[in-house]
Amino acid sequence: MSQMKNRSWIAAAAVVGAFALLGGCSQMKSMMGGDESRGRAQNITLSGGNEVPPVTTPATGSGTVSINADRSVTARITVSGMTATAAHIHTGAAGANGPVVVPFVKSGDNVFVAPEGARMTEEQYAAYKAGNTYVNVHSARNPGGEIRAQLRAIDR
Repeated sequence: MSQMKNRSWIAAAAVVGAFALLGGCSQMKSMMGGDESRGRAQNITLSGGNEVPPVTTPATGSGTVSINADRSVTARITVSGMTATAAHIHTGAAGANGPVVVPFVKSGDNVFVAPEGARMTEEQYAAYKAGNTYVNVHSARNPGGEIRAQLRAIDR
């Protein structure tokens, strides 16, 4: 009889463990962007060669940008080799300049983030989905932009 109780207990523990594992996978999916309301963060690398016109500069930048299905925006961009004065997301195809969509705020030395509650309009989100948005960082030396990276929509 005690052997039968042990088997029942082991079977029950296996079922509980399986449900815990499935719950953890569901939570990980949400954290990794599996939730349709959230976009996946894309890593970007900014350079002067991507600016229009191209800029010769030792400056570089990198960061992550998420543009979600609900059009909310999160971003964190870090630059080096320059004294940055501003950073933004703009609409514009590769090789073209366009207007500011989301102005970033400075959160530290040469670190910029999208402000809390930043959102795109439907038209801006459509431009993003079409690959027609970019991030650039400005300086006093290059007020039109010193480094840039084109954004690409990430399919779910």
